[in-house]
Amino acid sequence: MAETKKKKKKSDITVKANKKGRHIIKLLNFLRVIVIPSYWLFKPFRFYGNRKVKDGACVYVCNHYGLFDAVFPAATTWEGIHYLAKKENFEAPILGWLLGKVKAICANRDGNDVRAILDCFKCLKNGEKICIFPEGTRNKTEAEMLPFHHGAAAIAIKCKTPILPIMMYKRPRFFRRTHVLIGEPFELTEYYDRKLTEAEFAEADNKIRDIMLDMRKQHAEYLENKKKKKAK
Repeated sequence: MAETKKKKKKSDITVKANKKGRHIIKLLNFLRVIVIPSYWLFKPFRFYGNRKVKDGACVYVCNHYGLFDAVFPAATTWEGIHYLAKKENFEAPILGWLLGKVKAICANRDGNDVRAILDCFKCLKNGEKICIFPEGTRNKTEAEMLPFHHGAAAIAIKCKTPILPIMMYKRPRFFRRTHVLIGEPFELTEYYDRKLTEAEFAEADNKIRDIMLDMRKQHAEYLENKKKKKAK
């Protein structure tokens, strides 16, 4: 019985704050030091916006092209981030072990997963960060973004947590610079302390999506203006 209790305690998704009040995942920090510079050598990237994200709870929401998209939120903080990853990834021999060690949250692809949502609530209420890729799968199309699976807005609303959008302007490619847009944190305060319908949660998710698409549009205008100035 004591052994079972020990096991449960070990597998707790949350991370205890250190003396400075920060939630650190040591293995994730080790991977940051190794993976981020290595990734940059092959797929260079540049951040636009405030790269330094303050400590404390927030919901990262990112568009999704590939497995290494996790690099971009990781490069904005030294605090732990609980990534939502699909169940199939946890079933892969090495990747599944690694996801468990960095305290990723296992979620069904359709986003309708009570346990995953409860894990998100636990982490956010503990003052930690989570990262969601609401498209639910990698975007292999020419579309700017796939439709969102609902859930990101509901989690942020119920925990009254800031949302931090990160948008890759284009698909990362070898030896070509990726522009990574970091938006300002925002809250969906207009939905707080209300009993919301499914349609209202969907509306809130679409607001997040619209903000991200607007970030992309503004960056396209910035690049166009920059190009015109150079041509003069």
